[in-house]
Amino acid sequence: MKYTEYLTTFAAVTLSLSFVGCGGDSKSEAPAADASQPATSQSAPASSSGSGTMVLKTEIPPEQIEGTPMPVKIPNLEAAPGTTPTINVPEGTVLLSKGKPVTGSDDFPIVGELAYITDGDKLAGEGYFVELMDGLQWVQIDLGQPSTIYAIWLWHYHSQRRAYNDVIVQISNDAEFKSDVTTLFNNDYDNSGGMGQGSDKPYVESRYGKLISVDGVKGQYVRLYSAGNTSNDMNHYIEVEVFGKP
Repeated sequence: MKYTEYLTTFAAVTLSLSFVGCGGDSKSEAPAADASQPATSQSAPASSSGSGTMVLKTEIPPEQIEGTPMPVKIPNLEAAPGTTPTINVPEGTVLLSKGKPVTGSDDFPIVGELAYITDGDKLAGEGYFVELMDGLQWVQIDLGQPSTIYAIWLWHYHSQRRAYNDVIVQISNDAEFKSDVTTLFNNDYDNSGGMGQGSDKPYVESRYGKLISVDGVKGQYVRLYSAGNTSNDMNHYIEVEVFGKP
């Protein structure tokens, strides 16, 4: 049973912490006081200024580093963030993916269940992640209806500093991804996955996850690819959150 005590929330809570972005996003948060505990969402929504937007918030899992660190040798590597990434999204944006069905290229995960990916639990220990076989693999979330998507927040595996290879994130209204496909993120810098060379940077996993800003792309399905990581050949997911408007 995965950890269930910290749920994703958009409640506007004004506390003393403020968040800092990764991947080029603006940063304005002091680190959580205790990394062993989940960080709470707290930034005041930007909508208070009448901009029509709000700060996207989620629950950040506690730090849980285990094992011997492995060297991460990838060109143009983006370091792990030290604080929570922050972006603004339109007012009324909600979490669309919680509890939604997940399918994948590997029907029989080596560890865990595909349903873990949308259950809201983000801990990194045993029993909280799903492990797929080696090679280029994908998982896919069905939002249940065409939606306008403003952000995707994902955690592959954060109990060890590592980078996943060929991370590609796409949206489509076609469940087979044969048409109407929009690529949101692609760090396959050498096209080893055969889906086209990407310009996004490889990044180091952390408890803060990877936040991808999306410019209101419409679609029902979100597909995420990877091809092993810098520690081993397997593919892992703890949680994927899709934010938007149905």
